[in-house]
Amino acid sequence: MGGPILFGVRHLSPAAAFHLRRALDQAQPQLVLVEGPSDLNDQMQWFCHPKTQFPAAILAYTRTPPVRTILYPFAVYSPEIQAIQWAREHGVECRFMDLPSSVFLALGPDAPDPNAPEEELEHATESVYRQLELLTGEDHDAFWERHFEQLEHGEEYRLACNTFGSQLREASQEGRRRAAETLVREAYMKRVIQQAIASGVPQERIFCVCGAFHVDGLMETAQMTDEEAAALPCADSAATLMPYSYYRLSSRSGYGAGNKAPAYFELLWNALNGPGLEQVPYRYLTALAGAHRGAGNLVSSAEVIEAVRLAQALCGMRGSKVPTLSDLRDASVAVMGHGNFSELALAAAETEIGKQIGFLPEGVSRTSVQEDFYRQLKELRLEKYRTAGLSQLDLDLRERLNVKSQQAALTDLHRSFFLHRLRVLNIHFCQALPSRQEGASWGEYWQLRWTPEVEIEVAESALLGDTIEGAAAYALKERAEEAGSIAQAAAIFEDAFLCGMPAAAQHALTVLQGLSVDAAALADVAETAMRLSLVVRYGGLRRFDPQPVIPLVKQLYLRACLTLEQSCVCDAKSASDVTLAMDRLNTLQLSHDFLEEDRWLTLLAGVSDRDDLNTRCSGFAMAILLERGKADEELLAREVARRLSPGIPADLGAGWFEGLAAKNRRALIVRLSLWRHLDCYLASLEEDAFRRALVFLRRAFADFSPSEKNDIAENLGEIWGVSPQQTAEALMNETTEAEQAMLDSLSDFDFDDL
Repeated sequence: MGGPILFGVRHLSPAAAFHLRRALDQAQPQLVLVEGPSDLNDQMQWFCHPKTQFPAAILAYTRTPPVRTILYPFAVYSPEIQAIQWAREHGVECRFMDLPSSVFLALGPDAPDPNAPEEELEHATESVYRQLELLTGEDHDAFWERHFEQLEHGEEYRLACNTFGSQLREASQEGRRRAAETLVREAYMKRVIQQAIASGVPQERIFCVCGAFHVDGLMETAQMTDEEAAALPCADSAATLMPYSYYRLSSRSGYGAGNKAPAYFELLWNALNGPGLEQVPYRYLTALAGAHRGAGNLVSSAEVIEAVRLAQALCGMRGSKVPTLSDLRDASVAVMGHGNFSELALAAAETEIGKQIGFLPEGVSRTSVQEDFYRQLKELRLEKYRTAGLSQLDLDLRERLNVKSQQAALTDLHRSFFLHRLRVLNIHFCQALPSRQEGASWGEYWQLRWTPEVEIEVAESALLGDTIEGAAAYALKERAEEAGSIAQAAAIFEDAFLCGMPAAAQHALTVLQGLSVDAAALADVAETAMRLSLVVRYGGLRRFDPQPVIPLVKQLYLRACLTLEQSCVCDAKSASDVTLAMDRLNTLQLSHDFLEEDRWLTLLAGVSDRDDLNTRCSGFAMAILLERGKADEELLAREVARRLSPGIPADLGAGWFEGLAAKNRRALIVRLSLWRHLDCYLASLEEDAFRRALVFLRRAFADFSPSEKNDIAENLGEIWGVSPQQTAEALMNETTEAEQAMLDSLSDFDFDDL
């Protein structure tokens, strides 16, 4: 009587999967044991579901933070999947036999990756592979395909694979921890085998599928004892099945046990189960040509035929029966790419890696949050955006009046709520784009793309709640409890508003009101007021009652008005924050009739007139007054004459002009008198002062559009009697490194000494 059948495989090998099924047909075992986490046997049924489409993966994760996860990804040509499906088709019991996923999770981040039977040896034997590459001139994938994937007989493949694993095991230089982990895994698998024998299954009727690296270990290692099994660490964990993608399955994404071309290896799998490997060159090169044509390039049938012939010649020279991927790649580059791989790069990625994303049927074992996520994708008609490609979605939040149901009338609004909740949960299925509207907020613009990481992020959200909305509410509540400033609380309130969650918004508003009694910088007050203003202006559009927010907006507006002048006593570093706050407060007052206009205008006039404040802030106050039509030509002329006079230091005069030029530029450009004053001012400066002033002026003009700069050049050209081109070259060119250093040296200017 022989022992259990040990069939060593490579994790993602079409030939291994092909010969494995035939070995199973011949052996007709009573029990199939597959290397995989022994606590996840209940997930096997979904791998056999007729609607399941690969690639797919099992995700195991800890139930308590910090969340740790382990992925077990599979393709249709994974030997493990074919063993599981064969067992289901033949009514044979099939179980995983490796350490439980809860043990791997308990081992922490340094644990080996159990879903990759060879990953630990790939790390430990990197030098072996380098030597192999030096000997053969090909990387490991190309060597494996040429010498293993093309073996025609199952027993020949099995012996070759086991021999390779055994010799690789001898040559590897594993570290002490990794070697110990390997022994623990093999002892546990040996224990599962012995338990099956003890249960009455004849050992010769047990068929074990494992990584070739572990075959010798399963024959030589003693089984784990009951005491040793009881001593294994164990984490509180759960598992779910998730779709996966070929890109994430590829080694190019960093997956250590992957291969470089998952879509190509599926092509090999289909050929093995169909017309044979001889058809692979034709299928690969025609698919490559089709993808290249799809990208707008020309490829003739003659070039495809010539590439097939060249690939066949190359494989003969390199010692294989049929062309491998490296042969096909070299031939396609030479013929279709005209010697440049860059011409074929996009087509090669599509043909070799592919864009495939797996699909799982309804009812698959998922967390409640995952179920809610997919239910809402379907209800909101967002399923078509669950692709690897980047898609754009434009939303119109206004109610549609030409539809029958209320749900359909508000579809885009509910989509917005859903996408904002995903954003709050850091689920990167969607990314908000800047608005393309001015003076309106009914349009939202998003980019959507699905990746396997999205599924992981959705599953991890199960720690926060049972639904997407519940998890988002908990996340907002946690942020609110940690908020230390009114600006942070206002951001949370705005997120709750955008998510369509009034209860969470009310909680954030309560926190905001509590924090508002403390001192806060003008910038925080202005930012908070603007966030609340958004709710007041567009609350009705998002079905949100803004009335409780209005008193707080009034309070913040008054507070900002009372602290503005003192905030303008600042250095150059802080002036940008202050002017931004002033701009926000001005927009705030214009947006709401319930905010006192006279108070704001009087305050701006005072800031504009005072000499003891940061001159950039004073210039910006004058710019706002001009924009609102509250400063006439006489006042502007007087201020220009006062601020740009020989008695005023160049830094201060140019800083005031920088603030003035930050708004309402068109109105400033058409005032020729302003540029005459500026010209006279610059002409009166000494050379050193002129250079310092010029640095500030160049910074002031940095954000001007080319047309605005040309208009200024025309004004100055008229004053100086030169061409606009000469003026532009003198004043508008880029700041040199020396001038930038001079500008940086002025950042510590102390305006408190004025």
